[in-house]
Amino acid sequence: MKDTVLIKSYPNGILLRLDAEVPFEQILAEIGYKFAEAKSFFGKAATALSIEGRQVSEAEEMAILDAIHANSNLNVLCIVGRDDDTNKNYIKALNHMEQKLAGDSDGQFFKGTLKNREVLETDNSIIVLGDVNPGSAIISARNIIVLGGLYGEAYAGGGGTGEAFVAALEMEPERIKIGDFKYKPEKHKWGIRPKIQPKIAYVKNSRITFEMLTKELLSTF
Repeated sequence: MKDTVLIKSYPNGILLRLDAEVPFEQILAEIGYKFAEAKSFFGKAATALSIEGRQVSEAEEMAILDAIHANSNLNVLCIVGRDDDTNKNYIKALNHMEQKLAGDSDGQFFKGTLKNREVLETDNSIIVLGDVNPGSAIISARNIIVLGGLYGEAYAGGGGTGEAFVAALEMEPERIKIGDFKYKPEKHKWGIRPKIQPKIAYVKNSRITFEMLTKELLSTF
């Protein structure tokens, strides 16, 4: 009998290969069963998830995440495209930074989503496992990484230092400030929105610059 769900573990996450022909409810039940069977194997790891083999809607993605969480101790940080080099580089970069902060008493993690009018402030470097929504803000005296979407405001490098950075899986902020340098995006013309991509913002030549995020670039900070 053909497997409707295949699970493959790779260095930066987990790949789900799903049968495109069977009903989604059958797929979901098989995902729950297989992750329950592999619960001890995966342990409590934090991971990225890739989905191949069939197109899934946002609602189906959420149902898959719920099934994984209900049947394992995995913490799925985000869903990425397995063949998207940009996303793979981003996950590698985040793994590098997570390891760096894990051994740094000045680093911390925040799990959750900041909503309108909510403000998170810290004197440490911080990784946010969630979104920073419009109207909310995150303030750090050092560096900020958002493992999700940065749609609100981010203030890094308190005290005027311009050596800090802000990185996000989806970078579309309302405002960014790094040290004494400020950035506010222009309004999109004619309703055209640029592709939201993983990026890092840092100060270069006395202005805030945005670049595609790679492990090599992040390791220079």
